[in-house]
Order: sequence, then C-alpha cells, then structure tokens
Amino acid sequence: MGRAKPPRGSHDRPYSALNLRLLMAVIGVVVCIALGAIALTADFTVLAVFLWVLAVVGVVDIVVVLRRRRQRGPGHGSLFE
Repeated sequence: MGRAKPPRGSHDRPYSALNLRLLMAVIGVVVCIALGAIALTADFTVLAVFLWVLAVVGVVDIVVVLRRRRQRGPGHGSLFE
C-alpha cells in the first residue's frame, strides 16, 4: 500500500483557484455572448449591450488569469490540477 500524498495547499500557502476561475470565466463569456445575441434578435438592445460588456469583462479576466498562470512557471499547465 502506497503512502498518502500530503495536501497540496497549506495554511501559509493556500492552493490556487486560478484554474476554476479560468473555467468559470470562459463559460461566462460564452453564455453572455449567446444570450446577448438572443436578446438582440428579440429587440432587447440594451440587454444585449449589457451582456456583451460583461463578456468583455470576462475576456479581460481570462487574460489576467492566463498571465498569472504563466508566472507560476512550468508544471501547472493542466486545468484540473
């Protein structure tokens, strides 16, 4: 029987949630773009513009998360770490 692995995070250095944040931002961008397109076809222009602004905020968040993941160095490439 093998030895149990120690937990990845600790009290002093908690485990990062960047991968979850990246996944949620991508899903949010896709949903906001799709719902914005549906709102535009239903003549809800203000709602469509609001959803597309949220999609742009999501894209900015994706860029920030990718930059932070790159700063962590190699060995952290998997989305499901």
